[in-house]
Order: sequence, then C-alpha cells, then structure tokens
Amino acid sequence: MRVASAVLLTALAVLATGCGHDDATTPGAGSPAATATATPSGYADMKQKVDAAESAAAAAGRDATSDADK
Repeated sequence: MRVASAVLLTALAVLATGCGHDDATTPGAGSPAATATATPSGYADMKQKVDAAESAAAAAGRDATSDADK
C-alpha cells in the first residue's frame, strides 16, 4: 500500500509541476482562438511522464494485490 501511495503522490507532483503557468496562455498574448487550440510547449514530455506514472501506478496496484509475497 505504501508503494501505491508513493507512486500516486509522485504522479500528482509531476502533474502539478507540468501544469505550471505558460506565458502563451496569458490574456492578450494572441487571439483566444489561437491559444485555445494550440498545443502547449512541453505537452509531449508531460504526456510521456503521465503515461509512465500511470503505468507505475498500475504496476504498484498489481504488486499490492499479488499473492506472490503471501
């Protein structure tokens, strides 16, 4: 259970860090339509980190429910 909690907290920290302020979305920085549809910088890296965190959380969940250690 501790491993799953640690993985979850790590994933949340990664998401919180990655969802920081982006200057391109500040009011007056281009048209609203352009900023609403543009992909934020670093999106691909953040998606990769989220996917890795989800995978680690799933693995931790499988490990926590495994009968191998019992």
